[in-house]
Amino acid sequence: MIRILLVDDHPVLRHGIQSLLATQRDFEVVADVGNAADALALAVRERVDVVLMDLDLGSDAEDGIAATQKIVRACPATRVIVFTAYDSDADIVRAVEAGAVGYLVKDSRPAELFGAIRAAASGAATLAGPIAARLIERMQHPGDVLTGRELEVLELAAAGLSNRALAAQLMVSEATVKTHLHHIFTKLNVDSRQSAIASAMKSGLIRL
Repeated sequence: MIRILLVDDHPVLRHGIQSLLATQRDFEVVADVGNAADALALAVRERVDVVLMDLDLGSDAEDGIAATQKIVRACPATRVIVFTAYDSDADIVRAVEAGAVGYLVKDSRPAELFGAIRAAASGAATLAGPIAARLIERMQHPGDVLTGRELEVLELAAAGLSNRALAAQLMVSEATVKTHLHHIFTKLNVDSRQSAIASAMKSGLIRL
């Protein structure tokens, strides 16, 4: 039996996913929660095999990335699959770097979700085809794609942070921020913040 924890801030959606998973004889949803703290506590207490983790946990202070990092550290045997509405490169890279073994968008077919859960429980990585292809492309052409930190800088810039605020948020110098922005402009072939943000959003690299 594969023991599953659902983490999503929408109770109705959690109920729907739980009902869907209940159709599989080898799945047991041991709990469903809407915030990072409860997710960590239950993952530790219940020793779940797989966590289905949403990225956006509403008003919770910690998002799904932070929750994933803590669960992976506290429960090395537990596998986390990000199950979210977002598929930007920034989200995918952050999720994988946090320790997630899978990444699925919520419009995936039930069979894809079931397969991902079983694969994760068996110890395999479970990245959907298009997402896996994007990660492979990043690895094959590292000089042409934005790094995880560059994506983070661009997302914060898109949120309206100045260079000074960016430096404070990332705990680096303003000169370092300017260097990251310069690399971003070069890779995206643009000459301004707004052009970089527009280009990245259009190509699905970041989201607001």
